[in-house]
Amino acid sequence: MDRLQAMEVFVRVAELGSFTKTAEQMGLPAATVTNAIQAVEKRVGVRLLQRTTRKVTLTDDGAAYLERCQRLLAEFQDVENLFDNEQPQGVVRVDLPERLAHKSVIPRLPEFFARYPDIRVKLNASDRFVDLIGEGVDCVVRVGILSDSTLIARSIGAMEQITCASRAYLDRHGRPRTLAELEQHTMINYFSSRTGRELPWEYMQNGELKTLKLRGQVSVASSEAYMACCLAGLGLVQAPLLGAEDLLAQGVIEEVLPEFKPPPLPVAIVYSHNRHLSPRVRVFVDWLAEILKIR
Repeated sequence: MDRLQAMEVFVRVAELGSFTKTAEQMGLPAATVTNAIQAVEKRVGVRLLQRTTRKVTLTDDGAAYLERCQRLLAEFQDVENLFDNEQPQGVVRVDLPERLAHKSVIPRLPEFFARYPDIRVKLNASDRFVDLIGEGVDCVVRVGILSDSTLIARSIGAMEQITCASRAYLDRHGRPRTLAELEQHTMINYFSSRTGRELPWEYMQNGELKTLKLRGQVSVASSEAYMACCLAGLGLVQAPLLGAEDLLAQGVIEEVLPEFKPPPLPVAIVYSHNRHLSPRVRVFVDWLAEILKIR
């Protein structure tokens, strides 16, 4: 294994925190990964990784070496691509929110494949937290405030939200006209799959963000399940307008208290902090930003 390949192995081990995952993702024998790290440490003359039975972490020297390696590998890839006029090719692994995937992205994938016929897309639709590096995912689209500052987030706008319920639920329980009346109703809770925390019921009043505690009997961590509960008449929800327009137009659901709307949800395309994006990932990210254009 040459120095450049060994450097790539070191970067992957540092990012994944695992020799085993590195071997699996790079298609190498575990012994080859171990030997590559030993060779790198012997060459630079310092310990770069701390190994325990449970995890692998960087030493201070390792962190400094990692930063330089990432920069050098990115520069090398740029040089390799300098005269590459071929179409991007390979697999792009992406995770999208369920409703955004079903309503906005999947129907337009034929356009992407017509433009880039040599790219394959491995798409997962979920609302769960995704470990980009650990799971080998190239990019995700996420809705809401991002908590991980080590990732790069490319903002593509904000999604308008509404408070709504099924017409059947409102026929049974009445239509709230005031916040006081709203407090007598049942909400469907949405909780974070990462933390288990139920998200608060929020609304804007006179330019200020306020929260309200409503009772609820069911909690979900999926946008599809959230809307299914709404349609089943289990209570009120606060949901993006995207994907709900048809249900509103058909009268299946109704918006309530439009003067106290929930705040818009920021939407971003998120990818790893590494500066370099492969051509296939870059064109897919650019295409997502182009077709979504959320306002």
